[in-house]
Amino acid sequence: MLTNPVYAGAYAYGKTRTEIVLDAGGRRHQRIRHLPRSDWQVLIPDHHPGFIDWQTDEANQARIAQNTRPGPHKEDGAVREGSALLQGLARCGHCGRRLRTHYRGRLSSPGYHCSGKSIVEGRGVYCLNVGGVQIDDGVARRFLATLEPVQLAASIAAAERLEVDREAMLNQWRLGVERAGYEASRAERRYRAIDPDNRLVARGLEREWEEKLRALEAAKSELVHRERERPRVLTQEERDHLLSIGPDLARVWHAPSTTSRDRQELLRTLVEEITIKVERDKAAAHLVIRWKAGALDEINLTLPRSRPATIRTDEDTIALIRRLARYYSDSVIAGILNRQGRATAYGHRFQTSHVGSLRNHWKIPCFERITEEPDGELLTVRKAAAALGIAPSTLHRLLNDGIIAAEQPTRGAPWRIRLTDALLARFKGEAGDDFLPMREAMRVLGVSRQTVLQRVKHGELEAVHTVRGKQKGLRIKAIDHQPQLFSPTS
Repeated sequence: MLTNPVYAGAYAYGKTRTEIVLDAGGRRHQRIRHLPRSDWQVLIPDHHPGFIDWQTDEANQARIAQNTRPGPHKEDGAVREGSALLQGLARCGHCGRRLRTHYRGRLSSPGYHCSGKSIVEGRGVYCLNVGGVQIDDGVARRFLATLEPVQLAASIAAAERLEVDREAMLNQWRLGVERAGYEASRAERRYRAIDPDNRLVARGLEREWEEKLRALEAAKSELVHRERERPRVLTQEERDHLLSIGPDLARVWHAPSTTSRDRQELLRTLVEEITIKVERDKAAAHLVIRWKAGALDEINLTLPRSRPATIRTDEDTIALIRRLARYYSDSVIAGILNRQGRATAYGHRFQTSHVGSLRNHWKIPCFERITEEPDGELLTVRKAAAALGIAPSTLHRLLNDGIIAAEQPTRGAPWRIRLTDALLARFKGEAGDDFLPMREAMRVLGVSRQTVLQRVKHGELEAVHTVRGKQKGLRIKAIDHQPQLFSPTS
């Protein structure tokens, strides 16, 4: 069976394996499993003439594998459409995720953001979100600067040193093959010198000979593999042409005919990955470029600061308008703001139109006048305490505990209490035998004082404030609406 009968000209055997599997009903089925190349029984590259050589076909297969959708912790696929230079190459410097590309504005300016989100003030915020114009320009300048003749000369010198080191390593592997061949030859001579009648010793020597032959084949295949991966040595003409590519590439990069896709392809020939870390408080970005050869290069960029609105109404005034809009119209709110000495963002007095504009901008609902007036008269704390027959301090304590509802249009304004019939009944009415003082109610319910007050506040317990008799104060109707979990059953 041929791996690539049309192109590569290689011969392979044992690429698949037939397995017997059982389905849910217990029936047997055959399944063909494709094995990795390391498990093939036979692989002979350049077995017969092909349209292309084996190395070219291997490079094509690797490129096809990269162009498919990548798996976890792998490089991105083929170059996509769009003007973002670093698509598929950029990685978040905060969490390590692969950065995604977006385009904004009328000119479709590129940008990069991290798919990871963190909760800030109840909202999901991207781990990193930055515009790509300055980032792409910085990377392009460093990429072209790397291809200058001086840099290329240093790179060629480094490649030549690597070639010398690689040749020394290949010599070590060649020595290893010679050593394995000598061991195999010695094992063969020992096997042939033994008396055939001594079968036990002959079998042991035969087994040793086979092991040495397998070690020899493994050493030879490893040497062939490493020699095949050896890069081609550049000639003097190729070195001169490579040194002149820097200025030519700069002209090609900035040429109008060069598309964004062409620039992305050029960048990927040398760059493996780019890590971006943004510091918003310093308006700076730190980039780390990892080249194909494994070298790292750092770039520090200054990002443009986003200018917030310099003319803006203060937050306290907006919060006050938000509270007052529930009770008053825009004209009344403007009068209140002027009486408090507040001014607009331009320093003018508030008018009805100013309040309406602020409400529309901040999505504050408009005041709706209630057609039916609620029952009861609005009184101050002192007048309400006199009407209920209690001290103002007692009424303030009941307000703080939430037993009595009150209204306060703005912070610091006096409380106003609506004197309804239900409120009068809670103070003027008589408490029955099932109304207990606070301490006894706590003991009967088995909860704390704060829990009793919370139940009264939420309407779960009925309460009456008695002003007559020896025990004045709050009386609770102690009916437990929450039965015990382990109460005995009949």
